[in-house]
Amino acid sequence: MKTAEQNRLNTKDARLAGALYLAIAVCGAFSIGYVPMQIVVEGDAARTAQNLLTQVGLFRLGVLADIAVILFEIAITVILFQMFRSTSPRLAVIAMLSRFGMIVIMGFNLLMWMMAYVVASQPTGFDPSSAQSLALIFIKAHSLGVFVWQIFFGAHLLALGAMILRTRMVPHLLGWGLLVGAFGYLVQAVLELSFTNIAALDFLVIGLLTVVTISELGFGLWLLLRGTLKVGGQKAI
Repeated sequence: MKTAEQNRLNTKDARLAGALYLAIAVCGAFSIGYVPMQIVVEGDAARTAQNLLTQVGLFRLGVLADIAVILFEIAITVILFQMFRSTSPRLAVIAMLSRFGMIVIMGFNLLMWMMAYVVASQPTGFDPSSAQSLALIFIKAHSLGVFVWQIFFGAHLLALGAMILRTRMVPHLLGWGLLVGAFGYLVQAVLELSFTNIAALDFLVIGLLTVVTISELGFGLWLLLRGTLKVGGQKAI
């Protein structure tokens, strides 16, 4: 056990991290939230396939947004590791590996989304009805994949929140928000992937996700506006 040395992140890196956080929020909201809402009709394979074909421009923008998110995530994962590695080497590695795991799942998830379009738009040897049903299966796999990467992201936020609570200059309120709110991602993932529906837990998840969303945006804005960050000053584990 030793005291981590003081660090100062240069203004350029801090602002870059903050900008990446906000860019990920915008691109992710578009590709994960808006685009599927405009294309997918739950339980209706024919209308969903038709939407894929008639809204191909929107589909392509969603793919580009997903690619941007993946690239931005790689960059911010490295920056956060450099930022906090002297605070707690173990937690920094956990946070980095967890977020990289999330990025890998995002890549597979993007493939599922693209396969839905391929099946719906190109000759595959299936009759139209079967092709539409298969496209809907890929879309369902894509939606479930979101909850798979949430497990990794939840683990990342737990480690990140704990490290923020060990710093002197990052507002601890943000650390607590990330630490507590991380359970929103984790609980939602467990419920969705186990096909469990408990109303009381649904309300809990909504509350926790609200907390973590505000905390993530707050951390991004803090980095962007503050521009410098002092890390360390506490015992590393």
